[in-house]
Amino acid sequence: MSEPIELCCLLRARPGLEADLHAYEDQVLALVPEHGGQLVSRAVGDGADGQPHEVHTYRFPLQDNLDAYMADPRRTALTAERDRVVESTALFPVRLA
Repeated sequence: MSEPIELCCLLRARPGLEADLHAYEDQVLALVPEHGGQLVSRAVGDGADGQPHEVHTYRFPLQDNLDAYMADPRRTALTAERDRVVESTALFPVRLA
């Protein structure tokens, strides 16, 4: 059996759009369980000194599950909103302890 896919995501909002970033994330994160994934943690910060506004950790059982989440038409339909509110995203693999 393969190891689960574990990821960390750092998100920074465009200036003044922090509440809109949180609302966007509320929408797309609701889709994670439908693809067999788990939002392990969601931390919300104030973005001071260049720090992220949100930090997420995820776990997906297989790459196929992650790919299905990323390609979900409900998620991709929000691309323009994402581009409007998200200044930067860093997504990288981790090992959750």
